[in-house]
Amino acid sequence: MIEVRGLTFDYPTRRALEDVNFSIEPGSVTALVGPNGAGKTTLLRCIAGLGQPMRGAIEVHGVDVLARPREAHVHLGYLSDFFGLYDELSVRRGLEYMAWSRGAHAVDVREVAARLGLADYLESLAGQLSRGLRQRLAIAQAIVHRPAVLLLDEPASGLDPEARLQLGDLFRELHRAGMTLLVSSHILAELEHYASDILILDAGRVIDQHGVRTERPTRSIELTLSRPSPGLDEALRRQEGVGEVHAEGLSARFDFTGDAAAQQDLLALLIREGHPVCAFAERRDSLQDAYLSRMRRPS
Repeated sequence: MIEVRGLTFDYPTRRALEDVNFSIEPGSVTALVGPNGAGKTTLLRCIAGLGQPMRGAIEVHGVDVLARPREAHVHLGYLSDFFGLYDELSVRRGLEYMAWSRGAHAVDVREVAARLGLADYLESLAGQLSRGLRQRLAIAQAIVHRPAVLLLDEPASGLDPEARLQLGDLFRELHRAGMTLLVSSHILAELEHYASDILILDAGRVIDQHGVRTERPTRSIELTLSRPSPGLDEALRRQEGVGEVHAEGLSARFDFTGDAAAQQDLLALLIREGHPVCAFAERRDSLQDAYLSRMRRPS
């Protein structure tokens, strides 16, 4: 759905992107993460056809963004970190204009307004809305023409906790409807709830990209004891399917290749052998764990 090859972008005093290459599959939700100044906003602007790179190629939904930006915009929705609204237009008029400008003349703007909690503000001027409602309107304008790809730069900025929860629900709904999302955010805990992939950018380069929802043959199991139990690590290493074991104090973590039934059998065996296990569960690395682990790894 998104294909970026050899993308390099220069500002007058620095290089923001250096030979960026990646692909994003249709129907995925990719978290674009990285430290401040990594080039995330510049990358999103280039994909949206709003920045002219020094070299490289970008395709969205099979359309060459650099050669045919207006055609690409039909398939794209984009919310910038500093979004702009037409303050003198009502919510209804603003949504209608954004839909029409992208060739979607038959869209019922009331539907997207309801999705974003704006149904009661259709006749209000955009300039009279609160910060949170303006953010919702900006998101509504980005999706009103039902694009195949949605680019979002810090979409939860300025929203209260309830609105952020609703935003996550909206992204999951759009994902289920088949939309491809690329979301830049520093709030990794919120991305965790709906991201299927992670793309890490650092100093203008892609340093990692992988799925975060894929099933892995090897699971990481963590158990906790109610009291010390000498010999636990040796007992674990003797069992089939158990890989590397890390035991410290009242806890142990180990790799395990068995399924849920094998995990149950292993737990029952440990208890029969007298190890006082009080907690036993599969441990999944969070999006933040994956990000920090990669950033701490030498390049």
